Amino acid sequence: MTFYRKAVLSASPSRTSDYVLMVIDGGMCFLSFWRPGDLRWNRVSWEETNYNLLCDLKSYHSSGSIPIWRQARTIIHVESLGSLFVVSRNGVRFRNAIDDSDMVSLTLNPIEIQDIEEDVSNITYGTTNIRVYQVDLPDGKVTETRDLRGIAFFLGANASLSVQASQYPGIKPNHIYFTDDFFETYTAYIEGGGSDMGVFNLADGSIQPHYNVVSLSRVCPPTWVTPILY
Repeated sequence: MTFYRKAVLSASPSRTSDYVLMVIDGGMCFLSFWRPGDLRWNRVSWEETNYNLLCDLKSYHSSGSIPIWRQARTIIHVESLGSLFVVSRNGVRFRNAIDDSDMVSLTLNPIEIQDIEEDVSNITYGTTNIRVYQVDLPDGKVTETRDLRGIAFFLGANASLSVQASQYPGIKPNHIYFTDDFFETYTAYIEGGGSDMGVFNLADGSIQPHYNVVSLSRVCPPTWVTPILY
């Protein structure tokens, strides 16, 4: 028996026959799609990764430019022109700090310390790299790209979205704005989670902070508010 965790339609079947049904299915949370006329599910192949875990699906916005899949380490994005992107966010886990500037003074809960065999004084976590892949739906293959064509991505736990950077002053094209969506750290640290936030430059791989202060919460990850043009 196949378990379908989430499903989303690219358009209403009552309005058009040109639509795609995407699902997250199975115990390993595979990504599959189906279009009218297909005799079976088409599974997206991941040749460069060894995991398929996806955990969320979101539907199209009326503008057609809102992404529809998000996961703590992988985000799937759909553009209104029909381009589908997979965003792989790497390093969202506990790791050794590179230097003092890479450390945030946080205190692990005692129950978490029991599960870590190495020196916890040198342990931190955070995004180290983000890779973007364009999906070929007919073939179910992915190809890495470093060009978002003037788009900026916003990644987070509550929602992931894209905007045309030229329409929003201060937003940089070909950049990925991300917030901390590693839920485990919100209970792992006594002070709370939320320190893994920044702006990723897809062209050169650099990461800059949103602001030069630490914002933590023991309740929930940061939330993106979708902008509205007037």
